[in-house]
Amino acid sequence: MKKPESQPPDRKVTLLQVAQSVLAAAFGVQSARNRERDFKHGSARTFILAGVVGTVLFVLSVWAVVSLVMKTVAG
Repeated sequence: MKKPESQPPDRKVTLLQVAQSVLAAAFGVQSARNRERDFKHGSARTFILAGVVGTVLFVLSVWAVVSLVMKTVAG
């Protein structure tokens, strides 16, 4: 028995759903149901932009942590 969709077929993917999908994809744990929803109702531009923003935020957070550790160790 197939599970019912959580949203009507004509609805676009919300910003929260985009963020969750990008985060899940980054960790490699995206569900097949959500992936299908993203391909059917989402815009590639939205997911690409969210991926770039997520990557930039990740790099900046790693840079900030490393800078903080280096300052702590050095002084």
